[in-house]
Amino acid sequence: MRTISKDTRLCMSLSARPGNFGTRFQNHLYQAMELDFIYKAFTTTDLPGAVGGIRALGIRGCAISMPFKEACIPMLDGLDPSAAAIGSVNTIVNDDGVLRGFNTDYIAIDRLIDRHALSAGSTLLLRGSGGMGKAVASAFRDRGFANGTIVSRNESAGRVLAESCGWEWQAEPEGLQADLLVNVTPLGMAGGAEADTLAFPESVIQTTTIVFDVVAAPVETPLIRAARRLDIPVITGDAVMVLQGVEQFVLYTGVRPTDAQLQAASKAALR
Repeated sequence: MRTISKDTRLCMSLSARPGNFGTRFQNHLYQAMELDFIYKAFTTTDLPGAVGGIRALGIRGCAISMPFKEACIPMLDGLDPSAAAIGSVNTIVNDDGVLRGFNTDYIAIDRLIDRHALSAGSTLLLRGSGGMGKAVASAFRDRGFANGTIVSRNESAGRVLAESCGWEWQAEPEGLQADLLVNVTPLGMAGGAEADTLAFPESVIQTTTIVFDVVAAPVETPLIRAARRLDIPVITGDAVMVLQGVEQFVLYTGVRPTDAQLQAASKAALR
């Protein structure tokens, strides 16, 4: 049994709909590596109060999920280049009361582009223009994907993101086609009003060659299930969670787990 003391360092997450993946992943690594840390997931309706609590209580770090990735920025003392370049934060690190924002989502997407050998010559449909959308779009842009379309009901945010990438914007995905479909919206996320909603119509899914859903809870979203039925290769959100989560772990603790420790933590988090 782990012993929690006055010296135990707390890390946390803030999300509209907290899940168990990050909690299981981080706590497994803390225990396996005998680190005096503990991790807990939270939600909030008072973001300034929550961020103020991180500072006031000496909470070491906080993972930031939708819809707080942009809204938290004015409450921080500074941004790492990984967050400043895209205007989106997914990690807050507290160094003696100084709060600095990072973005490890970008790193995760960049590594998945490599892992799956995604071709920069592919056409791309990316649905979503929020904080996660910025990280994902920026990673693809920086890897040379020049033929993309942002699909976003928020015209202002969608156009700004599309222009930053040199891509097109559309309000809805109907009638569009692309080699690669990427969902970075809450569509299909467990616990939400649109948990059973397909992020792209089946007619659009049928014309693609790979589907990537960043939603990790559940792993088998309606979009992923539809792609599997059509024998279309998929990239699931749990892969993003693992890759960005380990970078958060390193920021919080200053140590990097071995591949074996990472695999064991991933398995424990997905149980």
